[in-house]
Amino acid sequence: MQQEDHEEQDTAIGVIGGSGLYEMEGFVQGEERMVETPFGSPSDALIGGTLGGREVWFLPRHGRGHRILPHEINHRANIWALRSLGVRWIICVTAVGSLKEEYAPRSLVIPDQYFDRTSRREHHTFFGQGLAAHISFGEPVSAPLRRILLEASLDEPGLEVHFGGTYVNMDGPAFSTRAESEVNRKLGFDVIGMTNLPEAKLAREAEIALATLCMVTDYDCWKEEEVNVEAVIGHLHANATAAQRIVGRAIERIPGQADWPEHSTLNTAIITARDLWPPQVVEDLHPILTRFVEGEEESGRN
Repeated sequence: MQQEDHEEQDTAIGVIGGSGLYEMEGFVQGEERMVETPFGSPSDALIGGTLGGREVWFLPRHGRGHRILPHEINHRANIWALRSLGVRWIICVTAVGSLKEEYAPRSLVIPDQYFDRTSRREHHTFFGQGLAAHISFGEPVSAPLRRILLEASLDEPGLEVHFGGTYVNMDGPAFSTRAESEVNRKLGFDVIGMTNLPEAKLAREAEIALATLCMVTDYDCWKEEEVNVEAVIGHLHANATAAQRIVGRAIERIPGQADWPEHSTLNTAIITARDLWPPQVVEDLHPILTRFVEGEEESGRN
């Protein structure tokens, strides 16, 4: 397995979303890179370049041409690949169903909380196999990055923006039953999706600040109407250009130094004593554990 070493400092910005996001104004594409990881292959090749002087890497969540179902996404490979390329901030763009009347299709939600209704916990962590870590996740979204996304969104004319809310993550790939939708509404959740919670958990473990733009495409099925792919895609396409502009403006506002709380999460998360860390796990998680072992590596060279 070949690990990728990023040439720049750890100040790159990642964007996870649709395959057309990188076609934004001002983005200068430099390369495409397929990164092999200890967890398998990412959803697709990563598209790298610059925007406003910043190094940016784009990753289509479902692969180009939308070939990967939500439960098939290799989230660990996706986040590992981004971290290996020096990414310390991630902006996610994702489609969601609305669980509230006031969150209408074609509006935007910037959530600050998640509720987990998924069933595949092994895909939500890099740790295990002899190295235990428990991240703090009470505030699962980066507050400074959320604020940057809000400021960038408010510059978009005619777009209804909701700041805050709970994203409930279901498995999919089928949409909700009406009974499920009604229960989620009664529990007070705001939007529902199939992909973003694992991204947030893994980004936190990888010491990456993450925030999400949720593009509302439907009312789930609680309004006595069925959700269908045709309607979802139609609303997504309607907001695609706005999403590109928002992400572009947000990238220009992100600071150049990775010194937010999310960038040192593992300081208080790893519970296993250092002398018990399995060498293979340390090697597999090298992009994530670099700052913990780089001094030891230097000593070993002398």
